[in-house]
Amino acid sequence: ALLDDECVAEAGAEPPSCALSALQRRGVARQKASAISDATDEPGADAGGAAASDDAALDEEEMRAAIEARRAVMLLRAKAQAKAARGGSKDYPAPYGNPYWRGDWHGGGVVDSLPGQEQVDLMAARDADWHMGSLIYQVYVDRFAPPNKSLAELKKIHKPPQTVHEWSEPVTLGVKNEETQYYTHELAFYGGDLQGVLSKLDYIQSMGDILYLQPIFKAYSVHKYDTSDYFEVDEAYGTMEDFDALQKAVHARGMHLVLDGVFNHMGIRSDLFMEALADPHAKSRDWFFIGEEYGQNGYKSWQGSGTLSELRLEDKNLEQYIWAANDSVIATWLHRGADGFRLDVGTEIGREFLFAITKAAHKHKYGSLVVGEVSAYPRWWTEALDGVLSFWMGWVISGVVNAKMGGVFAGMQIEQLIRESSMEQVLRSWIIVSNHDLARLSNVYPDPKLRQFAVTLQFVLPGAVCIYYGEELGMIGPGDPFNRAQMQWDWANNTNKVYNYTKTLVDMRRKHRSLQIGDFHTLHSFSLLAFLRRTDRIDEIVIVLANPTKRPVTEQLVVPVEDLLEYTKFRCVLTGEVARIHGGTIEATVPPHQALVLAMDYEPGPNSDQYKRIYGHWDTFQQVKAYASLGNLDDDMNRLGVGLDD
Repeated sequence: ALLDDECVAEAGAEPPSCALSALQRRGVARQKASAISDATDEPGADAGGAAASDDAALDEEEMRAAIEARRAVMLLRAKAQAKAARGGSKDYPAPYGNPYWRGDWHGGGVVDSLPGQEQVDLMAARDADWHMGSLIYQVYVDRFAPPNKSLAELKKIHKPPQTVHEWSEPVTLGVKNEETQYYTHELAFYGGDLQGVLSKLDYIQSMGDILYLQPIFKAYSVHKYDTSDYFEVDEAYGTMEDFDALQKAVHARGMHLVLDGVFNHMGIRSDLFMEALADPHAKSRDWFFIGEEYGQNGYKSWQGSGTLSELRLEDKNLEQYIWAANDSVIATWLHRGADGFRLDVGTEIGREFLFAITKAAHKHKYGSLVVGEVSAYPRWWTEALDGVLSFWMGWVISGVVNAKMGGVFAGMQIEQLIRESSMEQVLRSWIIVSNHDLARLSNVYPDPKLRQFAVTLQFVLPGAVCIYYGEELGMIGPGDPFNRAQMQWDWANNTNKVYNYTKTLVDMRRKHRSLQIGDFHTLHSFSLLAFLRRTDRIDEIVIVLANPTKRPVTEQLVVPVEDLLEYTKFRCVLTGEVARIHGGTIEATVPPHQALVLAMDYEPGPNSDQYKRIYGHWDTFQQVKAYASLGNLDDDMNRLGVGLDD
């Protein structure tokens, strides 16, 4: 009843034999009790008596061993599930259907209903998972750092109709070149390269833990979503030695490197495509959609662009080439030092192939990350990937900020997604409020107050924060190509209010564990998007009160956390405003289009001393243990094999 043999086998370990015996005997006792209950249809005295009789046979030594075994098995299960979540055992069925668990192992947003020690173990597992709640900094290499090369040197790389421009020259909207089928702004180069990215790692690290590079593989255009060769670094960006130097420097800082994988389509200038188009017997012919039925060009191109030939992922040889084989594209770059991939147009790749790619990546490199571009409601897509690029969460933020979606309703929708997906999958998903395909925030929100409100929500809602280069500076750009302009390095100074505020949000996120990996619970409110983020520690709770209305809102809200004690002080990380807990409620006034991010404030004296026997506070007594303090005590002790009646 208490042991999950499959989980123990998956983790590759066994509990102590005497403890196993004790646990098995307790299981037999409960089975007998159940049988008596079924036979008499009276699940009362007889059943309880049988269980108590057998339980009494357990001596103290066996009972203690059973408790230790229970803890050991919980840790084994956590390790096995963590392995399963990374693709080590995707078929592993636990904990679904296991009566021991409430909700699923991902937390489901209800970590507080788990027994105390499991809350601690769950959060420790999240801490160890770099995929969750991270800060991602997205870089468009050509436009990020000014080149060291002269224009003359760059022109040797880029031949007409490609054009080369000074870093100070503004981007312009181009026209379509009928011969190449590219727009002229797609062929306008400014000279940024991998060495330039390397030179800015101090700055990048100040903003993020993960460096996400837009495509760096050989391609004809400046955006490089038209791959010509998946195995080569584009000449304009540098060499394999440059990539190797960058990945080593990234890892030396404890950061991770994610590459852009464009596997739905390929550039028409690739050798593979040109051979397939020219020769019906070419080995790569079946990798593309080629035939008269595809119109004048004779091939299926992505969104009719003409420059991007769609790939037939159903072909088994192509599957081996891109992700399955040990020398595949995915395997090669993971072995070269990448830590994961962002998959372009993930929804068009489809869930079946997204799952296959994710599983293969985990096989090629344990702990690697695969996220997909998903412009849809994330449910089920998160099952096929480690996480999604959550445009959905970005649009929810937009709805709240623009007062087109009520704050209360938005909180309900986020909770629904967590129930339908899982807390951990939401934590692994990247919150997208701007990127290379969207207008910059300064264009979307000309009012600085609204822009600040949107970014604040991005940093406090569950998920990983993706910062598109230059957004931290307030760069402008209504759309492609203007949202892909050169980085304005002279804006990165302390006179820039947007830059200063972004640094404050980054610092807030890094200091508050609950904002990184904590569960999400809505608080009932009339007008606010009100919620808390929580971990296993009471002193890490953060309460967020966001006001999407045009007027100040004063409300008293119930905070249903039984371990938050009277008169506990909370202080807003952003404004310094103070609010206190009274009888499990909190009252605050929230200015219009602003969020209060309330974190517990350490206050020496009686207000902190009252937490001495509550687990997870600065002043908790050292001997207070999670299993005897957190969660439902009777349930927790019973699960450990020690009921309150023992």
